[in-house]
Amino acid sequence: MDEAAIRALLDSILAPWVKELRLAPESIAENAITLRLPYSDHLRHAGGVICGQVFMATADTAMVVAISHVLGGFQPMTTVSLNTTFMRPVKSGDVLITAHIQRRGRNLVFGEIGMHDDRGELVAHATTTYALINK
Repeated sequence: MDEAAIRALLDSILAPWVKELRLAPESIAENAITLRLPYSDHLRHAGGVICGQVFMATADTAMVVAISHVLGGFQPMTTVSLNTTFMRPVKSGDVLITAHIQRRGRNLVFGEIGMHDDRGELVAHATTTYALINK
């Protein structure tokens, strides 16, 4: 998938509230993609940092895009597990979310997501398992 295909995918499959995150393709590799999460004050909770829910939603979304990229297009799938570790708070600046496919089986796909702040520091890390839904 190229950048235009990823933008079209993000526009067509996401829930309206996830679209409000304004995720955009940053880079594309063979088994990975990177999305940019533009900073916005409305992503912060009362503590002044970006909410963990934002990072979990972006990790999940990035992996769906990475799997779609590896498959050559979107195929119905569902998240089986999403385990997230929050490493440091983010108070401002864009975040880059890189989703990498670790293993693709016939029905399951395993992945890893790294989320880095605008200084390149790892702010959150996630591992995921997805089930491909056969039509």
